[in-house]
Amino acid sequence: MLTDPQSIKIGGTTISLPRVATGKNESEYKSEDGLTELLLSSQYGARTRRVLRANVEKVTADPFIPTQNVKVGMSCYTVFDLPPAGYTAAEQLAVYAGLTELAGASTSAVIKALLGGQS
Repeated sequence: MLTDPQSIKIGGTTISLPRVATGKNESEYKSEDGLTELLLSSQYGARTRRVLRANVEKVTADPFIPTQNVKVGMSCYTVFDLPPAGYTAAEQLAVYAGLTELAGASTSAVIKALLGGQS
């Protein structure tokens, strides 16, 4: 289990995320205002699936009725989809490090392209 609380930095602002729930193979951390959530989970079966997920909500102008506000949300997550055996933790970490280095390489060019719809 991770330390409590966790924190995440979004747009230069650090948000504290105290643990609000735990279950079998999962934990949930949430900001005081309820708009930012961190989920960690593991599922076991024919394959092992590990997920780190951030859910973020905000209030913004309704695109159809600009005089009204609506709550919108997005999620960003990392998923490890593994066979039950065959990859050590170090090998899994090496793949993750390579992918995050590619995604974050100085200007985040690959992520910017992806978010722009490129593949």
